[in-house]
Formats: sequence, structure tokens, C-alpha cells
Amino acid sequence: MSRPGAGPGTGPFLLGIRHHGPGSARAVRAALEQCRPAAVLVEGPPEADAIVHLADEEGMRPPVALLAHAADDPGRAAFWPLAEFSPEWVAIRWALARGVPVRFIDLPAAHTLALNGDDGERPTPDPADGASRTDPLAVLAAAAGYDDPELWWEDAVEHRRGADGGDALAPFAALADAMSELRTAFGEGDGSDGARDLVREAHMRLRIRDARRRFGDGIAVVCGAWHVPALAVKRTVTADRQALKGLPKVKAELSWVPWTHRRLSRRSGYGAGIDSPGWYGHLFHAPDRPLERWLTKVARLLRDEDFPVSSAHVIEAVRLAGTLAALRGRPLAGLTETTDAVRAVMCDGSDVPLALVRDRLVVGNVLGEVPDSAPATPLQRDLAGLQRSLRLKPEADARDRELDLRKDTDAARSRLLHRLRLLGVDWGEPVRPRGGTGTFRETWRLSWEPELAVRVAEASAWGTTVRAAATARAESLAAGAATLADVTALAEHCLLAGLPGALPTVMRALADRAALDTDVAHLAKALPALVRSVRYGDVRRTGVAALSEVAEGLAERVFVGLPAACAGLDADAAATMRGLVDEVHQAVALLAPEPAPDEDEAAGTGLRHRWAAVLGVLAGRDGLPGGIRGRAVRLLLDDGLLPGGHAARLMGLALSAGTEPAEAAAWIEGFLGSGGPGGMLLVHDERLLALVDDWLTGVPAGAFAGVLPLLRRTFSSFDQGTRRAVGQQIRRGGPGTGGTPPRGSGAGARLDEERAAAVLPTMRLLLGMTQQSACHRQRGAQR
Repeated sequence: MSRPGAGPGTGPFLLGIRHHGPGSARAVRAALEQCRPAAVLVEGPPEADAIVHLADEEGMRPPVALLAHAADDPGRAAFWPLAEFSPEWVAIRWALARGVPVRFIDLPAAHTLALNGDDGERPTPDPADGASRTDPLAVLAAAAGYDDPELWWEDAVEHRRGADGGDALAPFAALADAMSELRTAFGEGDGSDGARDLVREAHMRLRIRDARRRFGDGIAVVCGAWHVPALAVKRTVTADRQALKGLPKVKAELSWVPWTHRRLSRRSGYGAGIDSPGWYGHLFHAPDRPLERWLTKVARLLRDEDFPVSSAHVIEAVRLAGTLAALRGRPLAGLTETTDAVRAVMCDGSDVPLALVRDRLVVGNVLGEVPDSAPATPLQRDLAGLQRSLRLKPEADARDRELDLRKDTDAARSRLLHRLRLLGVDWGEPVRPRGGTGTFRETWRLSWEPELAVRVAEASAWGTTVRAAATARAESLAAGAATLADVTALAEHCLLAGLPGALPTVMRALADRAALDTDVAHLAKALPALVRSVRYGDVRRTGVAALSEVAEGLAERVFVGLPAACAGLDADAAATMRGLVDEVHQAVALLAPEPAPDEDEAAGTGLRHRWAAVLGVLAGRDGLPGGIRGRAVRLLLDDGLLPGGHAARLMGLALSAGTEPAEAAAWIEGFLGSGGPGGMLLVHDERLLALVDDWLTGVPAGAFAGVLPLLRRTFSSFDQGTRRAVGQQIRRGGPGTGGTPPRGSGAGARLDEERAAAVLPTMRLLLGMTQQSACHRQRGAQR
């Protein structure tokens, strides 16, 4: 086969490139303009020949990727990503614009997926590029003293055009010679990656032969520079076919999917793993003065974020970047020099605004688009239609979206996001709302990652629409659920996702699990999700009568078994059970709310009364863990179900001299809880504070070290204002004194009356009081 650099009209022209390199992309475009090939062959899966024409459609905007997945196992997938500055993309667009045939020549995706599947990788993101994951241009750049391979390509290849007399093919000939030396040094078939390279190159040679028979010798081949020596060498057809004999194979389906700059910065597809796609895109599109244009972009971004950056900063940064490039022996400033200049001039040496520049510009947040005519599964098309109708456009950047479920559009958006999560397509992640905690409001963090296209393809096995697929998936999960809590969580998810068709199956599984499960902890853990489902049914106008009956029956079983389940627990198990008691308490409050004043007193309160009786048993039964007993007392106190002074009596018994200090400390921790209003309870109820104070001062010295961690954990959870208020209460004379400080001590012991009187004239002016009226007021007060 011919080597690069042959004159016009001969070939084939082997154009070795660096994947996702703007210098390579411009060099390929210049070479194609010079040699005008009859066909363009590109490294990629041959199955994509049928859809390559879509790259020229108006709706196609890179970055995009070819997605291949196994027809019977969509989770087994591979990507071939392409950006605007990818040489392969430039070659494809050049050929389609001129009516020149385009063919892909790499190993078929059918073999690639089968081979990677044997390695146990699901999904398989790295089907291309070789050199045992080594970037050959990086090796050459390092040998030349460069730390940036693309900058070396710019200096060594792009800037040699004048020396080569304008021959656009000369740099590729020089690069091919360098690759030959590297392959000799590194070896061609060592390791699993090298062995696969030999197989791929055998297939490439066969495809090049087929193209020469059809289009003649005047063809151009765009491939990784590492492969050029192997494609230029002569091999027999028999030898190449023998290399492909016996390869595993699966049925593969290919489509175009959107890609992102952020995903290009990872090591995937073509093995490039470029760190600065935004910078590369700028270099490729800048018509002239790339340094000045880039620093202007940086200044605009920083100004938009309220950093004081002016035109003078841009000028100074350009000068500094040029000076750094000259000192480092480089003809042009690269990303390293511009970053150093931005840090010094625009960021005052801080890396905080520099991180913003890297995220927004150096990497970038570009998300590609594919036309509607691109191949897609029915589920993908249904999802795309829902995204358009609900105005939920996929975006690469994470964005918070607040939904008001009382509005039909927002409710439909919520159902879609919940259905996708049920299918494993985590486009949105629920987050805590910034304001309000009502069940009618949701906040989602949306971020579309390219891998979600694989998840959508994989979910196509469940149905042709999002609703049908989510329903089938929910029914399957209900049948295979391992625990009762899994089924109740699934029931909650079905209501959130608006899947009434799945509820009968889920309810049957729920009833079966609830009847067989006798573990009170399991029942208590399952109850809150079930009760939330009942509440969600109210706000989403979903019928949940059957679900409410199951929840009430589950609650009754918890009430019966909870006291016995709390006995004989160690410290960790007691802490877990205490948390379950809290969750059951909240669930009962949701399931049986207190009746309105004008409603029947007995309506809806049966569960609440029975639960209060259970809490009373937990609060007064000896032998139960102190944390659980203390928590039960606190819950009863908060609900106003303890008579006056009864909480103090229970605390006094728990903190009596006969109680082990560690058990007493656990009781206090359970009673006060973690944060919340527990500390203010001590501020406003001096009897409780006195009991805690008396117990704490009476703890023996030898036992104090053992109870200190529990006390520290309890009191450190209160906010600073609460801790200060408790401290001031103690300082003013301690509990039981009515807050009256002893004479000569406390906050009011040293009142300076002369200094206090000095502020009176100012206060009178502020209040509009004359001196005479103030005196009258003072005499009246004295009378």
C-alpha cells in the first residue's frame, strides 16, 4: 500500500491523526482539499455506514457519538464520540458536503461488543484506539520536551507548512515515520490490547482493499496515527482473513446519540481522554489571534460572575502568556501559559475563580443534538416526545427544577422523572426543597449524561413507552422483592410515578410479605414508606383506600410487638430501634391526624390513642434501654399526653442514684434527642434542667469519663443559641432559683448606673420625648 505524501491522483492517502485533536482536524481538512480523494475511509464500526449520512443533516450538532449495543442485551454497549474538532468528524463532513462516499473500516461493532462482553465489562466504553492505551503523540511530545501532546502537534506539524512548500501531506509522512519507530520500540502485539490491535488492523486492510477495487487508488484513510505503519505494510488477504477467523459475534444495533464536552474529558471511546475539550474547540474555531480571543472569553465569564476584570487585565494577561511561552521555548502560548497568566492577572493568584474558568470554558458544558430521523427505539422516541411536550430539555449542566404538584404540567414532569428512576434512567435526582416541606412540592436536580442513552436502550426491553415500561418494571420488582420494606418503597414509588396499573401486583406482594413477616423491626421500617404513599395519594389525586387499610393493619402489628422487641438490645441495636420509634410516631401522625375542632372527637384517633398507650408502656417499663424509654417520654410530652409534673417524675426515676450512669446518659440522649427543640425544653422547664443538673453534678468521678461521649453528642447537637441560653440559665444561679442572680454575682451584679444614664438623652430623642415629659413619666412611675 502507498505511504502518505504521494502526489495528487495517487494513493491511498493514509492520514494518521490524534483523535479529538484540533491540529489534526485542520491538517486532515487541508490534506483532503489537496488530494481530493474518490472516497474517505474512517476508523469506526462498519455498521455505521447506513447512518453516516445523518452527520450532514441540519439537526445534527456535535459533540455526538455512535452508540452500538447488543440487540438482545442493550446494556452491553460501546461509544465512538466525535466533536467538531475531531479529525474523523471533519473528514466525514468534508466528504458528505462534496458527495464523496464515506465508509467505516474498523472492526465491526458485532465483534467489538462480543469481545468486550467476554471481558465482563458492562457497558463497554472503549472500543477504539490502540497502543495499549498509550497515546503515541504523547510519547513523541515527551521525547521533544513537551508536556502537552496537542501543543507539540501544533509546533511540530502545523507550523512546518512553510518549510514543506505548502504540501499538506508532508506532515503525515513525517508522522508515519515516527509511528514506525514507536511500533518497533513498543512492539505490535504485546498484551491483550496489542493483540486486538492486530485483529483490527487486519480488518482495516481488508476494507481498504475492497474500497480500492470499487473506487480506485485515490482514496483517503483517516485513522489513529499508531495504525498507519500497519496499514501501509503489505499482507496477504489470506493472512488477514485468518486473523479474523473465529471471532465471537453478537447482533449489534447502531444509532447516533448526544455527547458532552464533559464526557469527552474522560477516557472513553477512541481512548483520548482529553482534558480540555472547550480549549480545543476554541483553537479549532478561532480564525486568528486565538490567545487574545480566549482571554477575552475568560474576562467575560469572570465579569458575569462579579469579578472585577477589565480590558487592561486582558492586555496584561496576553503579554504575560506570550512572555511565559518565550521563556519556555514555545512559539505560541498554550493552555498552560494562559492558565498561569489568568491566575496571576485576573484571579489575584487564587485558584477559586480559576476553577470556574476550567469548569465553564476549559472543559465546557456543551451538549450535542441528533436529528429526529436518527434511528431510535420506540421507548427513546416516546421519551423524546415527552421531553418536548413537557418542556424538559436535556442539559449537560446540573440544574435544579422546582415542581408544584398542584399544577398539571409539573405533576406530569414529576411522574416522568419518577418513572425514569424506576427504569434506572437517573436523569433527575430528588433534592430537599429550598423552601417549604409540603408534599405538593418537589425539587429535582437534572443532569443528562450520555450513558443515559444506554440505560434508555436497555429499558426498551420493558416496553415501548415510558409508562408501559415502568409498569412492567415495577411488577417485576414486586415479584422479586427481598424484604417487606422493599415492597413498601416500591408501592410508594408507583404512586409517585403514577402507575395505577402496577399497584394491584404490588399490593398482592405487599399483603403476602406483611402476612409472613413477623420481625417488628422490618414492619416498623416498612410502615413510614407505606404511610407516605397514602399521603401522596391525597396530593396526587390517586385512590389509595386499599393501601390505607394495609398501612393501618401494619401499624397495629407494630403496636403489639414493639415493647417485646425493645427488650434485651445492645447499644447499637437500641439506637436503631429508637430511630424506628421516631419514624413510627411520625407515620401514625400522618395516618391518623388529629380531628378538627368541629369534627367528631373519636374520628381518626383510635390509632393515635393506641400508639400513645404503647409509648406509655415503653416509657415506664424497667429493663428497656434508656434511650428508648427517654424517647418515649419525650414523644408523649410533645403531644401533651403527660400530666403536669409526670415527665419530671419519670426523669427523676431514670436519673436516680441507683441507675447506672451510662444508662442515665442514654435516657437523657433519648429524651432530648438530636438537635431540634430539646435544648429549649431545658431552658423553659427549670424542673427538668434541675434534674439534669443535679444528676450530672452527682456522677462519680470514675464514671464521668464513660458518660461524657453521650452527653457531648447530645448537647453538641443543639444550636449555639440554645447552648448559650442553657449556660446563662446555670450562670444566673442555676435551676430552681427563678433566674434571680445572687447579689454580687451573675450578669447584673456590676450595673454601672452612671454609664446607663448616659444613654437616656439619646433614647429620649429617638422616642420624641422632651425632658419635661420624661420627668413627669418618671414621677408617675415612682408614685
